[in-house]
Order: sequence, then structure tokens, then C-alpha cells
Amino acid sequence: MNLGKPAIVAATNTPDHALATQWLSQFEAALAHQDKPGLAALFDADCHWRDLFAFTWSITPSEGIDAIANLILSKQPGVKARDFKLAEGRQGPRRIKRIGVDVIEILFQFETDIGHCYGVLRLLASDPSKAFQLLTSLNELTGFEEKTGKRRPTGAAYSRNFGGTNWQDQRLESQAYADREPTVLIVGGGQAGLSVAASLVLLGVDTLLIDKYPRIGDSWRKRYHSLALHNITDLNNLPHLPFPPHWPSYLPKDMLGNWLEVYAQTMEINNWTNTELGSATYDASEARWTAVLRNNDGTERTVRPRHLIFANGLVGKPRIPDLPGLKDFKGEVMHTSAFSSGAAWNGKKALVLGTGTSAHDVAQDLHSNGADTTIIQRGSTTVVSIDPSLHLTYGLYDGITIDDGDLLSSINTLPVAKRNFKQVTARMIDLDKKLIEGLIARGFKWDKGDEDTGYQMKIRTRYGGYYLNAGCSDLIVSGDIGLLQFDEIERFAPEGALMKDGTIKPADLLIMGTGYVPQEVVVKELLGSEIANKIGPVWGIAPDGEMNNMWRRTAQEGLWFVGGSFTNCRIYSRYVAMQIKAIEEGLIPRS
Repeated sequence: MNLGKPAIVAATNTPDHALATQWLSQFEAALAHQDKPGLAALFDADCHWRDLFAFTWSITPSEGIDAIANLILSKQPGVKARDFKLAEGRQGPRRIKRIGVDVIEILFQFETDIGHCYGVLRLLASDPSKAFQLLTSLNELTGFEEKTGKRRPTGAAYSRNFGGTNWQDQRLESQAYADREPTVLIVGGGQAGLSVAASLVLLGVDTLLIDKYPRIGDSWRKRYHSLALHNITDLNNLPHLPFPPHWPSYLPKDMLGNWLEVYAQTMEINNWTNTELGSATYDASEARWTAVLRNNDGTERTVRPRHLIFANGLVGKPRIPDLPGLKDFKGEVMHTSAFSSGAAWNGKKALVLGTGTSAHDVAQDLHSNGADTTIIQRGSTTVVSIDPSLHLTYGLYDGITIDDGDLLSSINTLPVAKRNFKQVTARMIDLDKKLIEGLIARGFKWDKGDEDTGYQMKIRTRYGGYYLNAGCSDLIVSGDIGLLQFDEIERFAPEGALMKDGTIKPADLLIMGTGYVPQEVVVKELLGSEIANKIGPVWGIAPDGEMNNMWRRTAQEGLWFVGGSFTNCRIYSRYVAMQIKAIEEGLIPRS
């Protein structure tokens, strides 16, 4: 998936090439001889290792010389990591500053008894014998590589088959599941579900994806009229199939929705639309789920997959708070998820409760359609400009391929990520100084995020509490969109919001930008309390600093969760697919 600019391949006779090769050679020797002192000597006191399924069969962070040396040496007898060398055809060693540290950044490759692997090594520029950061990452399973390129499928379905079924016949038969059970059932046909489904298909794992909407892509088409993605198109590519290069920098929702439908067809993903998961139970003796699927026409069908993947977003149903006096309000009340367009509200008065991204976008759409719009703030919010500040988030990908950027973006453990977020946030605040000062002057409660880590840490912990400014903040600063603080409201009255000073803020419409219930609530409803309690929270920071229950095995055998940004989905879908393939092929135990 080389989607970016051509990789900068290292010349083999540079000093940095020699330093990288020497470190990798010493690292391999220390592993082979179980030489802890030799291994420890290769790391700085401030050192960090993140393993993505190469050594540990999980997403495993580790910090400190002793912890890293102990863990990696304990895993080496089982994986037999070897043949370490600079990655062929990829970004060569370069000197660069990362997280405020001058490093020599190196992409390398190696083999294990399980698969072909890549890694990232950051040596201290001041002492190239010492590593500051190390990433090890499984890329392919040996003998079970993706069916692409020279390994692409052949046979009658993909050529002439006189007197027999053609490709279309076989696709219809495959999707019907009349004579077999799917190995994997994916719930949700958005970018998360499609990304992991495509990766499973290319590994030959029989996968069925279900989606509640009539068409794949409707999860985007049915959102509010003015919606476009807030980050640049190149970083939102799905696995294996990039967006056309002439597409706009920020994708409109319907363009994206249509692409998801095309993607499902092109990647040969078996899918049933108009279908929801009604319930599921797990039979440990057979290592299978019994999943009841409900079609929108009222019919049901039961399937028995070995694996169940939740790809239905990171949240559940809309959260509608029980606000004082809301039942007395005579205007219309809706959640942002039900909002389509502000066109019907021209000349009317609208209140939008919430200051997250969706609430801001809805408020801006209402204002643009001629509604007298006021946004109500409940808690402080991190605001970041899309241009220029958000571009700082993409800097890692400048000048290199998407594949290389994805590898580099996977290296940070939580402590290093926090350091990075603080530095980037400080630069964003400087760039957005005028906007932030304008918001504060209007009475907007703005914050830097927890520990000054900005919006990026809020994504990891809350998936909310921030706004990527597409213009609504400027309208608040100018006064074109009004601003109220929720704590100034006594209660809601028939005509609108009754303020604590006794005045009424009239409204014909109240939009709730109040978020959604967490995913674990959905799990409890569909799988029962026992499983929900066993796995615990989904998303948010786990005790080891990684994301709770995301992209790796959970406490419930055969249950998986995928989601997050398009970049998250692209990067981690292959890891989920490889784990499932490895389980099905007996390379690792089921539990």
C-alpha cells in the first residue's frame, strides 16, 4: 500500500547506515545468546519499546532498560527473532527531531518463526549506540500472506469457465451462506468494519459483515447535510485501495459514503444490509457464537461464527439528558444524530446544547440557513483550527509513503505520546492565539486538555470535549452565533430557556449535542451483563497505557472491537485480521 511520495531509500555506505546496521547486529546477537547485559547496553535510560504482535502477540508497551530487556528476552525463545536489517525499499535512516529529541530514525525488517516483521528504531543522535525508542511489528504471517500481487487468486471464478458459474454467480452464492457458517461476523459497515473485513478477505478468512442501513455507506450519507471530514483525504485511505488522487482535500459525506459502497464491492466483502445484531451468546465448548440477526422486514436468521467483531462505532445510542423543565418546552427537540439540515429553520430561533465538533457543525449549519442560533456550553472545550494547527498532526507523514508513516505513527507508548501531545498542543496554541483570545473574550470556556495534552488525549480518553474549527468558532467570536453557559440556565420553559436572571431565551428548536452512551452499554444489551462485566470498558486508557479492549484479544474469547479514526482503522485492521487468522490456523491458542 505505497500511497504517498516515493520512499527515500538509504544509500548503503552512509555513516548512519553503518550505525544502524551495527546496532541491529548487536541487538540480534544479544537476543540469540540471551545476553541481558549486552541487550541492556543498547538502550538509553529513557527508553521505550512498543510491540505490535511480533514478540508478544498483543499490543504491548514497555519502558525502562530492565523491563524491556526482561520482556524481550523472555519472548525470544518462542519467536526466534532474526535476520535484522534495514527495511528494503522503505525510508532510509535519517536524522530528525522527535518529541524534542535529536535521533537517527531507522526502519528495519526481521523474521520470526511466525511471520515477516517491520520495526522502527530511534537512536540518540548524541550517542548512536543507545536506543531511545523501538517498535517491533508483525506485518505478515509466514505461509499465510495476503492474497495480493503475485499471490492474487486464480481459477475459474476469475477467468473463463465455460458451462459453469462465473464470478457474479459465485459472489451471490458466497454472500447467501446457505451451506456454511461465517468464521467471522462483523457488526457495522462503516470504515472500521470494512477495513477489517477487507484484511480478513485477503487472508482467506470467511467473513460476513452486517449493517443496519439499506446500503453500505449510509452511515455517512444519512448524517447532517453539510458534513465533510475534518482531516485531509490522503490520511483517510482505507487498506489496499486509496481514494482517487483528484478527490478534494476534505471529503464530503456523500462522496465518502459512495466510496464505502464501492470499496465493499471491490474488496469482495460479503455483506447483509438492513440487518442488525439482535443478541449473541458464546458456547465455550464449541468455541462459537450463536448470533441472532434481525432484518428490517422483521425476519430473523441465526449464524454461528467463531469470532464476533464490534465495528459499530465507539459509542452506542444517543444520550438525551433529563434537563429541568424540558418536558414543558413546546419547541422541537432532537439529538445531533437526527439532524439533517437547517434549511427548514430559516427565520426561527435555535439552541444547540453542547460544544463538541458535531454541535458546532450543526450550529454553523443552522446559522448558514438563516436560523438565529445560540450554542450552549456545558463544560470547557479544546478548540483547534483545521488550518493551520491541525496540519501539525499530519507532519509525521510529510515526504514519505503512507505505509512508512503508519509504521512511524505506531511507535509511541503512552508516556512518549503525552510528551508529544504537550509539545504539539503548545505550538497549536501559539498558532491559534488570536482565535483562542477571541473565544475567551466572548465567555467561551476553553482548555488545553488534561495535563496540557490538547485534543489528541481527549480523543483517547473521552472521544469528545474538543472541536476542530471549521468556522463556527469565528462566528461565535464575531457574535453571529450566540453563546450561553449552561449554568446560567435555571430550567427550560415552554418558550425556551429560562435564565437565572429571570429572562427567557426564546427557542423554536433545541438540538442536543450531548454525546452517546458508551460501547459497554451496547455490549451489555446484546451480549449480557456477564460478558460486559468480564471485558470492562471499551476505549479509554487501559492500565498498560493502551486502549481498552481495542484491536487485540479481549477477556471474552472470540470477541473483538475495532474503531477510531480512518487512520486507526487502516493501521490496526491488519493486526486484528492476522490474530484471527493465526488462531484459526492453530498458530496461537484460542484462549
